[in-house]
Amino acid sequence: MLLHHNPASPFVRMVRVVAHETRQMDDIQAEVAAVLPIERHEAISSANPLGRIPALVTDEGHGVFDSRVICAYLAHRAGNTDIHPSTDFRVMTLFALAQGLCDTAVNLRYETALRPENLRWDQWMARQNERIFAALDDLEANWQAELAGVHVGSIGVAVALAYLDFRYPDLRWRDSRANLSAFYDSFSQRPSMQNTKPD
Repeated sequence: MLLHHNPASPFVRMVRVVAHETRQMDDIQAEVAAVLPIERHEAISSANPLGRIPALVTDEGHGVFDSRVICAYLAHRAGNTDIHPSTDFRVMTLFALAQGLCDTAVNLRYETALRPENLRWDQWMARQNERIFAALDDLEANWQAELAGVHVGSIGVAVALAYLDFRYPDLRWRDSRANLSAFYDSFSQRPSMQNTKPD
């Protein structure tokens, strides 16, 4: 399998962590793609017409995307229903929350790091920050039972928190969130997380 990716992407990291947890990393050839969101990348676009990463090309030559579908594909390929329990709607909702947190953080990154300063939308950025903190507060208060397991939900949350540390070190997301901090401190020590850290 061929994985088009950028190691800084939290969506890519979710896929790579699932691949590690299901012992499939040796089956994946990683193709690093450094591309701006306003540019077309031919190889990525051939696997995903939206031109987004991650994009996986199967051994049969089929494109699989986005990160949610790739995680499901890898779990199916490994015969591992624990890592992707598609009928456990609490876990799948947790996965969706983690995906949304990453969406928000990445979009905010584009706005603050790539958009010219005179074109930035202050109210929109403020709303993204509200969303980030609302998600963190919800994770702190309502998801401890689910975060105790190892599955796409807990993987997604751990990757999202790692991305916040990576891109927003001054966010102080641990403040007043002892449960979430303890979860991350433990989960981040897993070999799958250690082996997928962005440079």
